[in-house]
Amino acid sequence: MILNVSGRTDICAFYLDWFINRLNEGYVYVRNPYYNKQVSKVILDDIDLIVFCTKNPIPLMNNLDKFEKYNLCVQVTITPYKKDIERNVLDKAKIIEAFKQISKRIGKEKMVLRYDPIFLSEKYNINYHKKAFEKLCVFLKDYLDHIIISFLDEYKNVKENKNALSYLKMNKEMIYTLASTIGSIAKKYDIPVQACAEEYDFSSFGIKKEACISEEYVKKITGYNIVKNTKRSNRKYCTCIPSIDIGEYNTCPNLCAYCYANYNEKEVLNRYKLHNKNSPVLTGNIVATDIIKLRKDVGYKKYNLNKKLE
Repeated sequence: MILNVSGRTDICAFYLDWFINRLNEGYVYVRNPYYNKQVSKVILDDIDLIVFCTKNPIPLMNNLDKFEKYNLCVQVTITPYKKDIERNVLDKAKIIEAFKQISKRIGKEKMVLRYDPIFLSEKYNINYHKKAFEKLCVFLKDYLDHIIISFLDEYKNVKENKNALSYLKMNKEMIYTLASTIGSIAKKYDIPVQACAEEYDFSSFGIKKEACISEEYVKKITGYNIVKNTKRSNRKYCTCIPSIDIGEYNTCPNLCAYCYANYNEKEVLNRYKLHNKNSPVLTGNIVATDIIKLRKDVGYKKYNLNKKLE
């Protein structure tokens, strides 16, 4: 089992104590995002890999001892945007320092920098991105395995926040110019870069088209071969292998203007208030009308006919 923690909300930043409690209890309940009363019970005794996706890894840095028995991948999103875009995101210098400290403890091969989503505006223009991306490469080149980039998708929430974002409609030429710039800077610092869920091919700029959670990378972290799986994400162009996301939409207090997982700020704040770190579900609690079904997921190792890699 690959546990995604989380693409739907920042569990590491705001709900890590809850997640640690769930690991100790050995199970977690996850509400169906499209049918709230349907709840999956996920047994947490066969975890091959925990993938943290966060904008604030400091709580994880302070609790790494609690994850010693698990394989970890820590994907930290660091963008160049200010409070006008990322209202509640912590100071980037503190995030960078935490990134370094975690890398020193668990190894750079388990650390991934996400520079996404990328968008252009009069304020955040190509030259701005060029300077910001190079600074990150200078700071983190010795502490990461690779960088993931992606460009802004016009989800419902993005369109609703168009005035706040003030983003420009990017054509293919603009996207290629940005990709070329990023590729050349990354090459200068010998940092692999890959594009996530993107339509275009940036291989000529040294940017690999690769899944955020790929068979090859999971093998690298866990030490096990895994079976290729044809089941993919519903997101267009996404090729990640299946994982279980234990988060909930509309629960991330970062309140980033470009976020696809938050689309109702009032709901976010209400759900955050309902959070109980001792509950088996992220927000609120299980009630009598909930329909609970056991999610049967077997670890990748059990499907593997090969021995552990040396």
